[in-house]
Amino acid sequence: METPQILTEEEITKALVGLLGWTYAEDKIAKQFEFADFVGSLSFINRMVAYFQEMDHHPDVHIFYSKVKFELQRFDAGSKVTDRDIQVAKKIEETYASENKL
Repeated sequence: METPQILTEEEITKALVGLLGWTYAEDKIAKQFEFADFVGSLSFINRMVAYFQEMDHHPDVHIFYSKVKFELQRFDAGSKVTDRDIQVAKKIEETYASENKL
């Protein structure tokens, strides 16, 4: 797997145009997702674990009963946003959309 490339603020802003609801602040991108209940929240995270491992990416995950907030940045890249963070955000979006038929 290639080394993640740190993105400039301009590159991040451009990438987020295609990722509705994702925000960039404090050197990370973030979004909160809603589920029916606590079990739905945990189930979604569990379904994403294998992908996170495969991508060597371990996002900060905050669980608020039926809501899950993902915060993405690479600690091994100086706690900056990289191309891999964008890739992981896209996968989270795709998985959430397919499971919630948005």
